[in-house]
Parts: sequence; structure tokens; C-alpha cells
Amino acid sequence: MEKNIEYANAYSEVLEILKYIPKEDYNKIPKEKIKLFETNSNKNNQFKYNQLLTLEEQNVSKRARAIIAILFKNYWATEKQKQIIQQKAKQDIMQLEKEKQEKYNAQELFKTKPMQQQEIKQDIVEYKENILKRFIRKIKIFLKMK
Repeated sequence: MEKNIEYANAYSEVLEILKYIPKEDYNKIPKEKIKLFETNSNKNNQFKYNQLLTLEEQNVSKRARAIIAILFKNYWATEKQKQIIQQKAKQDIMQLEKEKQEKYNAQELFKTKPMQQQEIKQDIVEYKENILKRFIRKIKIFLKMK
């Protein structure tokens, strides 16, 4: 699915969800942000929000969930909630970095087995012998021409 369509669908889902939040929370969102959602939303998206179900229980896209999370963090969360969100984000980043280090550990990446090293050395020796033989042959041909 194209990114523009994904975002357009997410914006229409967010607008539908925002219909069910308290008016005072809705008013905390800048009008420009709401206008952006309205302008770029997919008017043909048939998403319907069910207040009796959680976001996880409904077919809400990941992008729409992310937008709702950003709206919560920026406009509705208390200072304590914002701190908890920031701590969680730092932990997630640290966990990702740790996983990357384990996955792409330079010592492990360039570690070869003894058998592989021996095979590589043999290949290089054979390759050098072939080049040497060719070089000698070309010198002989060159000397015969003179």
C-alpha cells in the first residue's frame, strides 16, 4: 500500500476516533493539526469506531495508533505520564541498540572457522601460482619476439 494512502486512511481513522473524546481534550489539539487531518484524510474510508471496544480490539491501523499516541503525549498527558512515556522510549531505543550490537557484532561477523581460513589460504596460493605461470609465459613469448 502506498504511504500516502496509508496516511490518508490513518487520518480518517483518527478523525473518527476524535469524535468520541471529551470536548475539552479535543480543543487541546491545535486547529492546524485537525485541519491537516481533514485535508489529507481518505473521505472514502469506512472506518467506524466502537466505544465499547479498545483500540487493540478494533481494526485501527498502526499509523492511526501512532498518531493517537503522539496526540496523547503532546496534548493530553500529565507531566508524570510524559516522563513515563519518555523513559519507555529510552528503554526501547536502548533495547534496539543492544539487539543491533548483538546481531552485528564486528568480532562475530569477521570471525571465521579454522577450516574456512585454510580454504581461503589455499585458494590464494593457487591463484598466485596461476598468475605467476601466466606472467612467465608472457615473458617467454615477449623474449621470443625479439
